[in-house]
Amino acid sequence: MSVLSPTGAPALRLTDWRAKFILLALIWGMSFVFIKVAAQSLAPLQLSFGRIAAGALPLLLVVVLRGRRLPTSPRLLGHILVAALLLNTIPFTLFGYAGQLIPSAVMGIVNASTPLFGVVFSMLLLADERRPDRDRVLGLAVGFLGVLVVFGVWNSLGGLDVSDRDAMLGMAYVVAATACYGLGTPYTRRFVAGSPHGALELATTQMLLGAAPLAVLVPLLTDAPDTLSWQVAGAVAALGTVGTGLAFMLQYSVIREAGATVATTVTYVVPVVSVAAGIVLLGERLSWNQPLGALVIVLGAALCQGLLRTRRAAPFGGR
Repeated sequence: MSVLSPTGAPALRLTDWRAKFILLALIWGMSFVFIKVAAQSLAPLQLSFGRIAAGALPLLLVVVLRGRRLPTSPRLLGHILVAALLLNTIPFTLFGYAGQLIPSAVMGIVNASTPLFGVVFSMLLLADERRPDRDRVLGLAVGFLGVLVVFGVWNSLGGLDVSDRDAMLGMAYVVAATACYGLGTPYTRRFVAGSPHGALELATTQMLLGAAPLAVLVPLLTDAPDTLSWQVAGAVAALGTVGTGLAFMLQYSVIREAGATVATTVTYVVPVVSVAAGIVLLGERLSWNQPLGALVIVLGAALCQGLLRTRRAAPFGGR
């Protein structure tokens, strides 16, 4: 099936990685609204576990109905567990903490720094991306400046007083979560995505392994919520089935078809979706420095990944 151009010719197949890329950006952009809603009633560990479990169960059902087999190689399972911790368990929990402290739109904006971390870790983990050039170095510097602009380090923190330790902590949680994403994506490309298993089997295994440690920690470290509204239950269900289960199937496909670097650029679109959703659905307000910082971050990330080039992109230190 494809979308038709005005001339009637197929413009973009729904199975093409570009269509998956766009859908993934829309899904993850909306996820910050759901995180904000659910974080007001659930502990971060509970939110993380509910999100991953809600994503794993439908995928597991599809695996069973299709007669597919999950990976059994201990070595591959170990790599998938690491990917699950970096891409699910740890960042989802950190976003749960951040959702209690800062607006969803700000979470989405800071999340735009993911490609910067992706470039750094890709150069460390992937042989074909190890050689830094001037654009990458410049892009990292510009992107870091953008993060500082979003923080409003001169006299405010995203429109909040720098003395507000909760706001600063919320920002730090998001930065730490994006660092996990930046490391997890090239790690997945190097150690997991090249396996013979399909995206469905890999995503399902990742969800199951990501939920395992939380299944132990949640009853030990948290108390059951006093009430659970339909809004919170719906937010967790949406985060799980769409924002986690479907989204990570899409991510595996994009990584395989377009590479880890391209896959991380999905965060260019995510801030636009998250800001619009936060303003329209939650009535959030932004300080002027936050969208400006987002643009600077995106500019830095685009430089890092070669989407924009300076006059000459010589190797760093070259002439």
